[in-house]
Amino acid sequence: MSNTRLIDIAPDGIPIKVEWDKFVPGSSVFIPAINTVKAVNHVVRVNRFTKRNIISRVTIEDGKYGVRVWRKK
Repeated sequence: MSNTRLIDIAPDGIPIKVEWDKFVPGSSVFIPAINTVKAVNHVVRVNRFTKRNIISRVTIEDGKYGVRVWRKK
């Protein structure tokens, strides 16, 4: 049995729980991932359900490769 929720991000096979209900306009979240294409696809999938307007960019932060996602106002 998996504890992965439909709204979790798991680009490299390890679930990353993002509290999407607290993702207010103007905020951002960094999702560490090697497979950034899959990470962006997971974020897009989640946002089909939540209807949030987002922007994403592949980036390196604190030496970690991943995707930064912003919620637009």
